[in-house]
Amino acid sequence: MHMGLENRPILVTGAYGGIGAATVRLLRDEGADVIASGRNEEALLRLRTETGCRTLQFDLTSEAEVKTALQDVELYGVVNCGGFGGEIATPMETDISVFDKVIDTNTRGTLLVTKYASRNMVNAGNGGSIVNISSQASLVGLAGHISYASSKGAVDAMTRVAALELGKHQIRVNAINPTVVMTPMSEWYWGRKEIGEPLIQAMPLGRWASEEDCAAPIVFLLSDNASMISGVCLPVDGGFTAV
Repeated sequence: MHMGLENRPILVTGAYGGIGAATVRLLRDEGADVIASGRNEEALLRLRTETGCRTLQFDLTSEAEVKTALQDVELYGVVNCGGFGGEIATPMETDISVFDKVIDTNTRGTLLVTKYASRNMVNAGNGGSIVNISSQASLVGLAGHISYASSKGAVDAMTRVAALELGKHQIRVNAINPTVVMTPMSEWYWGRKEIGEPLIQAMPLGRWASEEDCAAPIVFLLSDNASMISGVCLPVDGGFTAV
């Protein structure tokens, strides 16, 4: 499907992670002018060599860095994909310093990028689209996910409010809420039979999501094909939250 994203400048944070990198690749396949961002310069350079994207290095937890990095950047779209998983802990055991870091990265970082990117988009007057990467953890209770779920629940609320505030400027704001993407980082927990099997058995499609399963709806929501969709938090979870 033709997405109409040719030459449109789109910022992807957390661009060298699994979902971020898959999104960069798909956007580049669509001809978008992708600006890949993150803290790791070496990882960004590898992605640039592979895909031909532009790169922009900054720490999304630093307001000063975000403001400086985005000050003069022309944008049509933003994918807020940078994030931190935190820990697996109950509410009784959670480490508040870890909680603070999760909120700082996932919630505050998403707001900071949205704050400064949307200013540029409003000033340009061309409309646009912002897609936040949330999680299935914001929609259902998942054991051990108190910090991560809290951060993503806030992202969902932020998505709805930003859609309301930015709609008058023809800027759409949506989120996707993926189920587990079985990367090496998540394998240590969800790969345990006693942890992962009950979730898979409860999922109508009965499989884990891939990075590409997440990238495709992100690119759709950025495109003109989704021109009447805003304020939506879209589960990408094989039907898990529908049953």
